[in-house]
Amino acid sequence: MKSVIDKKASVQDINHLTGDITGSCSTKRFLFLQGPITPFFKQIADRLEKAGCQCFRINLCFGDWLSWRGRPSTEYRGRARDWPNYIEAYLRENKITDLILLGEQRYYHKVAIALARQLDIQVVTTDFGYLRPDWITLERNGMSANSEFPKTAKDIFRVAENLPPADFSPKYTDSFIRQVFWDVQYHLLSSAFRLLYPAYRSHQIHHPVKVYLGTGMRLLLSRLYRERKAQNTISDLLISAQPYIVFPLQMQNDFQIRAYSKYSGIEPAIDEVIRSFAINASSGMKLVVKIHPLDPGLISWRRVCQKIARRYSVANRVLYIDGGCLDKLLDNCSGVVTINSTVGIWALRKLKPICVLGESIYS
Repeated sequence: MKSVIDKKASVQDINHLTGDITGSCSTKRFLFLQGPITPFFKQIADRLEKAGCQCFRINLCFGDWLSWRGRPSTEYRGRARDWPNYIEAYLRENKITDLILLGEQRYYHKVAIALARQLDIQVVTTDFGYLRPDWITLERNGMSANSEFPKTAKDIFRVAENLPPADFSPKYTDSFIRQVFWDVQYHLLSSAFRLLYPAYRSHQIHHPVKVYLGTGMRLLLSRLYRERKAQNTISDLLISAQPYIVFPLQMQNDFQIRAYSKYSGIEPAIDEVIRSFAINASSGMKLVVKIHPLDPGLISWRRVCQKIARRYSVANRVLYIDGGCLDKLLDNCSGVVTINSTVGIWALRKLKPICVLGESIYS
């Protein structure tokens, strides 16, 4: 696993990354597909070309073109069913040696990865990754369940023997406003200029307008009263000194749920956790369900949790929190239940017991 670059990357960091990817070879031919909704891939391509490599890009929607503008690219405006033949021909004709993309479960990426493996093309997958908030993770051949990260404690300790202590100090500060600007620009303009890519099939579950309106309303309500209510709930919980388990929810559209877990969505996971809690937890234990801070609010997870908690007769022991300080919750909890959230690594650093329900590198 190589995690070396931040969303707000410096020139030195990009040089470090590109040097690691290219090594001494200047005959590499990189194809970039969809990446982070930032200029990140464009910056990487600039540095790779300075190192003597050739870089190619296929844009699948207007947002892809926007984040790559100023560099040569190819526009794919064909149908999804024609993509396999198109991308195979492209890989062969351009003699691609390396394929770089964000995530591996989007339809277009899955097809490209399968063909790349047949053609002996190196695949590098990237995401905002396991170490948040200021690291982007890049891995050869896959992430999460497909990661080549060691799978046993013995192998992990062996790899760690000759490494210095981990440096957990923040390297960069994130800008929520900048991230929102890039995200909204990408998705709304892709929708507005859909006629330029009429057959594009997005991996998103909900239309971006619904997502932004829902998220905006949630954030507004949080500022008005939800955040204060969540903080009060956490304070009351800590004052009571009752033991509790934390269950942080993930996003419904997250491929960590859709591809790397057995669940069809969040609700079946909530049902399983609350049912197990009702059967196995001591009568003095509470379960704290915390919503993802960027959940768009298109589903009322509060109602879902309350309904399931009543079904298993533990409504008075299940707390639902929309906001509040996760760090404070983790500091004082008895353990964490997660599908495969990066909160799991956060909890590990705090030496908390974790129950992992999905596939993850730390399970």
